[in-house]
Amino acid sequence: MIKAGIIGATGYAGGELVRILLGHKNAEIKWFGSRSYIDKKYASVYRNMFQIVEDTCLDDNIEELANQVDVIFTATPQGYLSSILNEDILKKVKVIDLSADYRIKDVSVYEAWYQIEHKSPQLIQEAVYGLCEINREKIKNARLIANPGCYTTCSILTAYPLVKEGLIDADTLIIDAKSGTSGAGRGAKVPNLFCEVNENMKAYGVTSHRHTPEIEEQLGYAAGREIKVNFTPHLVPMNRGILVTEYAALTGMATYGQIKEVYDSYYADEKFVRVLDKDVCPETKWVEGSNYTDISFKIDERTGRIIMMGALDNLVKGAAGQAVQNMNLLFGEKESEGLEFVPVFP
Repeated sequence: MIKAGIIGATGYAGGELVRILLGHKNAEIKWFGSRSYIDKKYASVYRNMFQIVEDTCLDDNIEELANQVDVIFTATPQGYLSSILNEDILKKVKVIDLSADYRIKDVSVYEAWYQIEHKSPQLIQEAVYGLCEINREKIKNARLIANPGCYTTCSILTAYPLVKEGLIDADTLIIDAKSGTSGAGRGAKVPNLFCEVNENMKAYGVTSHRHTPEIEEQLGYAAGREIKVNFTPHLVPMNRGILVTEYAALTGMATYGQIKEVYDSYYADEKFVRVLDKDVCPETKWVEGSNYTDISFKIDERTGRIIMMGALDNLVKGAAGQAVQNMNLLFGEKESEGLEFVPVFP
């Protein structure tokens, strides 16, 4: 039985971790960490856990936690883990971090985009970027996993095969992305109030969103060179979901069958990536509450461009589900254990 601890268990991603791990046959949660709700019953914070979770929220003492569990999930703000993680902790326990602290290999890029000083840059190179479909073998032997962001997971998986095969010019890539409001976290913020979000749709972080360098770095590895993309996120009035529409110039003539064959060659054996049938566009409703990513594409012969589309649940495949997928790989479990739930509809 894998003993797990969660720091940040009362945020949206942390709550989703609890929900998923409760259904995992080989894992048990030993520590519900939450600085905001110390000594409060977890079920009083999330009433859906009434008579399911009887535990009380503890503090975020990672040193003590490391002595009690096999894996620690940190669903915490940027900068938290990098300020407390050290070699002594990693000698005792594996860490899966849902923040951006160890996703970007160049510390100067991280500090420029996130506007905070990185307190443990010596650990960045060791951290493995936890996108299972791409880094599966590296993940299996890691101590520290940088769990990818929600926008980035969807954006990367949607374009990765075509970038890797050189079928698109990666420098022409434009990513138009939409997210439900849970992606902004559970903290009280005026822009996320009901009256601000309902019946409204808006772009934000235009040219400056912090997921941009993460997307560029990972797709740059696929391209074999540095690339630059345009990434524009939008907030939409729904609870969950990411939808990306990506545009790029093809590097040569290509038919639907040729492109579909590439996607299938990359993802045919991937449990959680579904390449849709011709002319079927992804929808957030069809992946809600699941660990699936749905992908499709359309060739625009008139302009020589391709439109790639992807959808996932930002709290599952975009956060907690992916973290559990990483945990399964780390501990030799079936990769889909605890994650084989059908998307919720309606």
